[in-house]
Amino acid sequence: QVQLVESGGGLVQAGGSLRLSCAASGRTFSSYTMGWFRQAPGKEREFVAAITWSAFRTYYADSVKGRFFISRDNAKNTVYLRMNSLKPEDTAVYYCAASSRGGSSLLWEYDYWGQGTQVTVSS
Repeated sequence: QVQLVESGGGLVQAGGSLRLSCAASGRTFSSYTMGWFRQAPGKEREFVAAITWSAFRTYYADSVKGRFFISRDNAKNTVYLRMNSLKPEDTAVYYCAASSRGGSSLLWEYDYWGQGTQVTVSS
């Protein structure tokens, strides 16, 4: 079965950067769309970014476009989220997710989820 483990979260000042990593198990990783979602206190879980199995397509929420960048290394079974110019409103638990159905930005398209990693941006 697929297991996803996020790392790289932490505390950063506004304007700073963080790079999140998600390590996935399984030999069919390259066939999955990988996504990042986040959930802030008192808010619903929302889409952040996604990348298809071939890396031909990437998708970003409008709120992070131009600041966050998703990438993947299929040989390492790892997906990354580089987060630049961080704002206090980016504070949330960030979740890595995998879709076997070629999902993009919809929560229900994803089959597997990591445990989440906390990102806190101070002002």
